[in-house]
Amino acid sequence: MKTALVTGATGGVGGEVAAALLRRGWQVRGLVRDRRRAEEAGPAGVVWIEGDAMRVEDVIGAARGADVLFHGANPPGYRNWRGLAMPMLHHAIAAAQAAGSRLILPGNLYVYGPDAGTVVGEQASQNPRTRKGEIRVEMEAMIDAAAMAGLRTLILRAGDFFGPRAPSSWVSLVLLDKGRPLRRIVTPERPGIGHNWAYLPDLAETVALLAEREADLPAELRLQFGGHDLAGRAMAEAIRRAEGGTLPIRPFPWLPVALGAPFVPFLRELFEMRGLWHTPLRPDNTALVALLGHEPHTPLDEAVTRSIAALRRKASPSRQTTGPASSFS
Repeated sequence: MKTALVTGATGGVGGEVAAALLRRGWQVRGLVRDRRRAEEAGPAGVVWIEGDAMRVEDVIGAARGADVLFHGANPPGYRNWRGLAMPMLHHAIAAAQAAGSRLILPGNLYVYGPDAGTVVGEQASQNPRTRKGEIRVEMEAMIDAAAMAGLRTLILRAGDFFGPRAPSSWVSLVLLDKGRPLRRIVTPERPGIGHNWAYLPDLAETVALLAEREADLPAELRLQFGGHDLAGRAMAEAIRRAEGGTLPIRPFPWLPVALGAPFVPFLRELFEMRGLWHTPLRPDNTALVALLGHEPHTPLDEAVTRSIAALRRKASPSRQTTGPASSFS
């Protein structure tokens, strides 16, 4: 039985990866600050280890003997990324080095700027125009340095997350209004501009497939996850179909966000990222498909229906999401 340590296993991508590995017979450990809460919220079957990703000794101890370390821990929302994300990754690298594990990082498209082109491969130029994108580039550089020192690494980049375990994604927070009954669907895309989405169960299954082949993979590997590359307002239209086909689709109100940005940190970060909705970016998954033979892919309408059902089950006055969390990342 192979063993994986998953940081962020109670969150969106980490929870799905933990569940996918468990289905394939792995022993999965989850590093959490509150074991009781994790047992209630996380995937059944995870061995929960109390600790903090901000303490390197905790991560090293949890990773001991693990074949793979999946680093899914993220700061909540857009707050203090440099002060939290960088040290957490540093600790994950140290733990993977100590354990002899392969470190797997779920990347995103924030690392790219307009010069990367519309279809981006693993080696596309990384010149982001956002602070969050710059931090993600620095994080990848940290992994590159660790790989040069002998650490086995894998970065799997993907588009914006959505899915049953992603209550704080753009789909859940904005398009589905946190699970409340919908009177309209608000979508941030500029008319006619496409956007790339990663359905988390598909992304997690891809991670699990790659983890099973870990010993045969190159020591340092970068891959792109194709996901759902949708034209125009296709995501909003899929939600409308799932909701009966009659709801109006309206553009996201960027102006109030711009007016509030100087005063509210979350709105400032949100407004800074608006360029990703105005410029199409499609990750080229040719290398991934060549390696695995296929990319796991749930049809859009099925993925949206499952996501809505899960969000509605969780939605209640006492459990409504009040702000963004790690699934944005």
